[in-house]
Amino acid sequence: MSDFQIFFLSISLTSLLIWIVLIFFWGDFWKCNCKLDANSQSSLIEKSSVSVCAVVPARNEAEVLPKTLRSLFQQTYPLTVILIDDQSSDGTADIAKEVAASLSIKTATISPEIVADSDTQLHILSSQPLPAGWTGKLWALEQATHYATQLSPPPDYLLLSDADIDRVPTNVESLLLKARAEHLDLVSLMVLLRCQSFWEKLIVPAFVFFFQKLYPFSWTNDPKKSTAAAAGGCILMKREALERIGGIAAIKNALIDDCSLAKAVKSSAPDAKIWLGLTESAFSLRPYDSLSTLWDMVARTAFTQLNYSPLLLLGTLLGMGLVYLVPQGAAIGGMVAGNWQIAIAGFSAWSLMSISYLPTLRLYRRSPWFALTLPFIAFLYSLMTLDSALRHWQGRGGSWKGRVYNG
Repeated sequence: MSDFQIFFLSISLTSLLIWIVLIFFWGDFWKCNCKLDANSQSSLIEKSSVSVCAVVPARNEAEVLPKTLRSLFQQTYPLTVILIDDQSSDGTADIAKEVAASLSIKTATISPEIVADSDTQLHILSSQPLPAGWTGKLWALEQATHYATQLSPPPDYLLLSDADIDRVPTNVESLLLKARAEHLDLVSLMVLLRCQSFWEKLIVPAFVFFFQKLYPFSWTNDPKKSTAAAAGGCILMKREALERIGGIAAIKNALIDDCSLAKAVKSSAPDAKIWLGLTESAFSLRPYDSLSTLWDMVARTAFTQLNYSPLLLLGTLLGMGLVYLVPQGAAIGGMVAGNWQIAIAGFSAWSLMSISYLPTLRLYRRSPWFALTLPFIAFLYSLMTLDSALRHWQGRGGSWKGRVYNG
C-alpha cells in the first residue's frame, strides 16, 4: 500500500469514527424524537387562570398575515396579540386591521406609551426608529414585550412568533400544556419550514438536520447540560423568565437571537428549564424559491455562529470535508483503485451518514434517496459559510430586509 493510500485510509477511518460518535454518542440528534404535536385531549388548564400574549414583529409581511394572523386568533386557547409594525412599506398594519375586522376582533392602533382597553384583542404598535446597537427584530420585540408588561393584568406567558408562522388551532394550547406540566421557563418549536420548490426540497431538510447536530435537542432539554437553543419562529416563555434576564435588551445585538435568548434563560437560574422540539402543528410560509434566497438565509448568520473567527472557519471547512465528503470519495476512490479497505471504510461512513438523515427526510416527506445528496448539500453549505465570512469582512454581513448588521 502506497503512502498516499495509507494516508487516505487513515482519514477514511477517522471519518468513520466521527460518524460512529455522532450516531451513538451525540445526543441522538438525528432521531427527530423530541417532538410536540397538537394535543387532541381536553385541556387541563383553566382558560381564565393563565394568560398568554402573542408578540409578532412584522416588517413587510402583508402577503402572509391574512393566513398567519388568522391562525393566531383561531387558537383553542384565548390570546391577546400585539403586532408591532416595524416600519413596513407594504401596508402590513392595514392588512392586520382587515384580518381582525373580518373576525370581529377588537383592535387598537396605539403608541407604546398608551395601553389599550383590557378587552382589546389586537394591539397594533408602530416601531420607533432603530437605535444603535440593536437588531431590527429585537428592537421590535423589546418595544412589544415592554408594552405587554403594562397590560392589566400582565400576561403570564409571552408567545414570541414570527409573522410568517401558520398554526393548527391547538398549537398554543399544546405549548402551554407542555410548559405547565414540566415547569418550563421556555418552550420552543422548530416549525416545519416551507419545502415546495426544488431548492427547498434539496436544502431545507439538511438545514434542520445540521441545526439538530449543532444543538442536539436532548442536550438542550437537559437542565444539567449547558447546551441551549431555540427556534425564533415559535417561542413560548414565562414573563418572569424574560424579566429575570433583563428583558430583550440582554440580547439586543444578537444576530442568532433565538439561541442567545435560550442561553440567557437557561443560565439565569439554577432551576431554569427550557425545551426545544420539532412539530408538525406549525408551519413557516416564508418562501425560498431559489438557491440565492436559501444561500442568503444561511450566509446571513453562518460566520456569526463561528464567532467571526478565521480559525474556526478553517476548522469548520476542513471538518465538513472530513465528515461529509471523505466517505463518498473513499467509497468510490477505493473501488476504482481496488483498495477494499478504503472502500469499506468509505461505504460504512457513507451508510451511517445516510441512515442518520432518514428521520429528517421522513419529517419533511422526502424520498429516502435524498440521503445520497447529503455530501453535495454539505459542500454547498461549506461554500455558504465561506461566503458568510467574506460578506462580514466586506462589511455587508447579516443583511435582512433592507438592514445590514455586522458583528
